[in-house]
Amino acid sequence: MATLAEVARHAGVSASTVSYVLSGKRSISSTTRLRVEESIRELGYHPNAGARALASSRSNIIALMVPLRTDMYVPVMMEIAIAVATTARAHGYDVLLLTGEEGPDAVRRVTGSGLADAMILMDVELDDERLPLLRGTTQPSVLIGLPADTAGLTCVDLDFKATGALCVEHLATLGHRDIAVIGEAPSVYERHTGFAERTLDGLRSRARELDIRVLHRPCGGGYDAMAVTLARILDERPHTSGFVVQNEQAVEPLLTLLRRQGRAVPEDVSVIAICPDQVAVQASVQLTSVSIPAQEMGRHAVERLVAKLDSRGTDEVVLIAPELTVRTSTGPAPSAAS
Repeated sequence: MATLAEVARHAGVSASTVSYVLSGKRSISSTTRLRVEESIRELGYHPNAGARALASSRSNIIALMVPLRTDMYVPVMMEIAIAVATTARAHGYDVLLLTGEEGPDAVRRVTGSGLADAMILMDVELDDERLPLLRGTTQPSVLIGLPADTAGLTCVDLDFKATGALCVEHLATLGHRDIAVIGEAPSVYERHTGFAERTLDGLRSRARELDIRVLHRPCGGGYDAMAVTLARILDERPHTSGFVVQNEQAVEPLLTLLRRQGRAVPEDVSVIAICPDQVAVQASVQLTSVSIPAQEMGRHAVERLVAKLDSRGTDEVVLIAPELTVRTSTGPAPSAAS
């Protein structure tokens, strides 16, 4: 493996000039910079991470906190994580993945040890106990998610409140007056996870404006949990003709149960999902859906974090507008059709 001194000899410059090109600490003429960069490429030089960190006071690592809980849909979380890692690498950063449910302890560990230059936090709760520590440190951070109080924070998320409203509007336009919301597992709401609470807020607010009745029921994963939840919904609201599903693991069990009960989709009931496009198009009935823009969320988070590291970024909230794709699972309500 080539050394910094070998790069300097190959480029015909001093070792300190190569160091300045790598660190960007001093202005180097474009001709010299290009010559050094060409030597680096030809020799396959990679700076020693430890030495680089000592020289620059930076690790060039971003810590990504992704608590992998059993009540969350892991494929979406990992798609965001991959987008973070890919975008970070394009900016010259590596990613340290923290998957445990350590909460504030993980924040203290990263900020106190110098493991990483900055942090991205996922699975954000409305009153997230990690936030006071973030506000109390100078280390840059970005949340993928939205807490109740965003003051002093940079946040990136799908606009879940607008997402909930969009689902209600679509079903209301088709004549549905009784809508059931099949939500995430109960523990997600017990933690007051931001995306779930905000979706529900948007659904209920828009339903009141449109005079639509909404019944929300959390649901665990799997067929048995969905069977119990659906029975409760139809017992309480037998005229329910529209379902909004914010639970990827409940999608196929719901469609199977409706089919076994002789309820045709979308002739008898309509189903709309908040889920990745892959889940929507691979379901047994192609689902009308609002997509989760996982790659866009990850990319935006890294770009704003890099801007902060370069002293260019300011605290801001970036909400990605929801997009609804109509497929074959939604149609006129039975009463409207007749």
